[in-house]
Amino acid sequence: MQDKPVSEKNEQGLTERRSFLKWLIGALTAMIGLITGIPFLRVLINSAPLQKLSYVEVGDISSLSIGQPQDMNFQVRVTDAYLQQEVTRSVWVIKHSSTEMMVFSPICTHLGCHYKWNPQTRHFECPCHASVFAVDGKVIGGPAPRSLDTLPHKIENGRLYVEWKRFKVGVSDKVRV
Repeated sequence: MQDKPVSEKNEQGLTERRSFLKWLIGALTAMIGLITGIPFLRVLINSAPLQKLSYVEVGDISSLSIGQPQDMNFQVRVTDAYLQQEVTRSVWVIKHSSTEMMVFSPICTHLGCHYKWNPQTRHFECPCHASVFAVDGKVIGGPAPRSLDTLPHKIENGRLYVEWKRFKVGVSDKVRV
């Protein structure tokens, strides 16, 4: 049995080591690509589906005056990534009868400021850029591009429930954010 010359052994050992290192680098690259690519693929697959909304209890409507806008506050649990917190939201409610009402988002359609009801002028007025809205939410004056945003609501056992939604501001179409 004849041994191979030393230089051939070294060359074969180098070839085997190079093959192993190439394989190792390829495997590590694939693993890193997989680890970093999973979140990216997840975003592509899910592509920001709109969160399913549910009705939130706002409160008792028996004490509301007919035709008089009322600012009503309520608590809602908001989840942002892994953080959960209680947030106070508000809506403007106008009671037309015991079963009919309008519910407006409190956010001005111009740039997102919170508007107020002015009982002297009987208008909703935005303090930021002087948009003015009628009691039915229609734009009377100012730079607001559309009427006030109404929110889906229901009445059960004398209690008001609202689906809280946000809409794009500064655009003429009502687009949910």
